[in-house]
Amino acid sequence: MSAAADLVLVNARVRDPGLTGHTAVAVRGGLIAAVGSTADARDWTGPGTETVDLAGATLVPGLTDSHSHPVWGLEMSSGTDLSAVTDLEGLRAALRAALRAAQRREGWVLGFGLDHNVFGGRPIHHGLIEEALAGAPAFLRLYDGHSALASAAALTAAGIDGPRTFTQRSEIVCDTDGRPTGHLNEHAAMDLMTPVLPVTPYAERRDRLVALLSAMAATGLTAAHVMDLGGHDVPGLLAAIEEDGDLPVRLRLAPWCMPGATDEELDALVRLQERAGRNWRIGGVKFFMDGTVEGGTAWLEHADCHGQGTDAFWPDPEAYSAAVRRLHRAGVGTATHAIGDAAVRHVLDTVETLGAGGPRHRIEHIETVPDDQLGRFAALGVAASMQPPHTAYTRADHTDQWSLRLGEERAARAWRCRDLREAGAHLALGSDWPIAHYDAREVLATARAPRGAASARHGLTGLMALEGMTTHAAHAAGEEALTGRIAPGLRADLTALALDPTEAPADETAEAPVVLTVGGGRITFRS
Repeated sequence: MSAAADLVLVNARVRDPGLTGHTAVAVRGGLIAAVGSTADARDWTGPGTETVDLAGATLVPGLTDSHSHPVWGLEMSSGTDLSAVTDLEGLRAALRAALRAAQRREGWVLGFGLDHNVFGGRPIHHGLIEEALAGAPAFLRLYDGHSALASAAALTAAGIDGPRTFTQRSEIVCDTDGRPTGHLNEHAAMDLMTPVLPVTPYAERRDRLVALLSAMAATGLTAAHVMDLGGHDVPGLLAAIEEDGDLPVRLRLAPWCMPGATDEELDALVRLQERAGRNWRIGGVKFFMDGTVEGGTAWLEHADCHGQGTDAFWPDPEAYSAAVRRLHRAGVGTATHAIGDAAVRHVLDTVETLGAGGPRHRIEHIETVPDDQLGRFAALGVAASMQPPHTAYTRADHTDQWSLRLGEERAARAWRCRDLREAGAHLALGSDWPIAHYDAREVLATARAPRGAASARHGLTGLMALEGMTTHAAHAAGEEALTGRIAPGLRADLTALALDPTEAPADETAEAPVVLTVGGGRITFRS
């Protein structure tokens, strides 16, 4: 090194696929300047160097959440956390408690994280909760983020009194008499509530975002692939935060492209790719090819056990393909939500028409995929982006709503992380916060020990799981020349854990103390 480092980490156990036996890392100007031994570190320091003794902690490349919603998720997670509710009586009790605090939200009862299994197979209907609400308007998001339950007063406030037709796959669920049940399925139906819901003040939104990103950094996260823009004002919000300080987690945001998008709107998405700050940038475009299994909106090659799931999110799937091709020609990569097997197949078929070269494309979720599609990810260079914590919403005996809708055969091929890796795919891992908790250690742990319907044979090795949040995450974003490794010249994104996540048991990894998090050479968390 020709100049002193800004930061030197010593007495570490450096864990990187290309390195063995190293114990020290030097950082200068936000980049990794040198990797070597603790003895070497004496030559890296100067009067302005900060030296941190990691006391034997394992130093890995900075962990990336490859699918998260930290900005939009602040609205999605407003109100009462209902994720611990397991039955209808528990839901009613939680709503009675929330009602007592509702005056702070203009009289509204808001909730999030509600499990489909709470309804015990009954149709979702506001009549099941009205007594607990005593006439108050309520808007409760189900855990999948693609559906919600609105009370009678909420439906009236929003002017929702019957079915409507949408340009994308979405539904106001109604009874046999055409009256809304309160079940709003998919984005366009839920968006009808937006004009009447309480609005979070700008200052509170800003403070909550910084606090959330700081909490994420405390679990070892240095970056997140954000699968939305979170609102037209978000670039300004992020720029305002950076006027006063730094974002604790680097954000790469992918704005949505919805059915019906015009050529002019697609061109506007291309221009958005120029927006960036110190620790954030617009990178790629997010599509939806389907919805969710539990909501009956996953696009399946054969109908689910309720006779649903045979329609794509884009009423004309070829219009989706044309939009992807236009963005590809403009050098913009895409990330497509595809949960059902037909949705996955269509995205892969679309990428196959693009030819070699150009930006990278990826598929998000991939909850069920047949054998004949596994090898296509590697062959076409499509990254598989999956969220192991989602398996917690299913049950090993297949009595959960996800499994019951799919049936035994398809439920048996749930979350095939290991099969995709062994088929040569780049597998990027994430949480999908607020659908599941953002804790990076939990993502690593559940990738190795899937829960519920996901078979244990689909679990990854410790090294595969770590790669899913480091090297493979970087590859999915086209950033492998910038980050994802501990090597001179790469961005100094580093996470120090008290345990080696590639060797410690999964349950211990989930609770491993985070010693230090470094993002772009800045310490964003230290224990």
